[in-house]
Amino acid sequence: MKDRKVDILNLWKRITINDDDKAFETLFYLLNTPLIKFCRMYIHQNEAAEEIVSDVFVKCWLNRKNLADIQSLDTYLFVAVKNQSLNYIKKYSHIHLVQIEDTNELKFVNTFNPQEEFEKKELVFKMEQSIEALPQQCRIIFRLIKEDGLKYKEVAEILDISPRTVQTQLFRAVKKLSVSLSEYLIPARSSKSNEVLLNIVLLLSLVKLFFLGL
Repeated sequence: MKDRKVDILNLWKRITINDDDKAFETLFYLLNTPLIKFCRMYIHQNEAAEEIVSDVFVKCWLNRKNLADIQSLDTYLFVAVKNQSLNYIKKYSHIHLVQIEDTNELKFVNTFNPQEEFEKKELVFKMEQSIEALPQQCRIIFRLIKEDGLKYKEVAEILDISPRTVQTQLFRAVKKLSVSLSEYLIPARSSKSNEVLLNIVLLLSLVKLFFLGL
């Protein structure tokens, strides 16, 4: 993540100082897919998401001289895409989702099973369903951190919320996923803190496997 930040900053300097269109093309291919994926978390329409992201990139190029001092361009672009997505929702929809729910006990995954491969594929499908069922803000935070590898502070800047809220929402997402995936999990056998920690680690490992496509 740190190396990518350096690459983006170097590209942005070449764009703003030298009007380097090749550097801008590289920047586009580096961030276009993550931004479209992020946009679809809000509007769930691929063509509209592609159009919104393209529009943001065009405006970024046209206003590059005025944006030369930006030190975290990827965060700036995520925020711009978020704002454009919300404007799109306001224009075409009256639906606004706001939801926070309670959490339940964490459990951990049992992978030692003769039907392991079949269960893993079934689990991937169930995981995706469970993530999509999360409340909007909770789902977006979960994907940005676990799928795109952003830090709490970066997500907080993108969504204009506190890092503490990001942390709380992520923890709620993990707990809710553990409940929705309960049929694949073994009940925790005690309330000891070290076992609860083990449950968290195992569940997050499962999430990592999911996003790696294993």
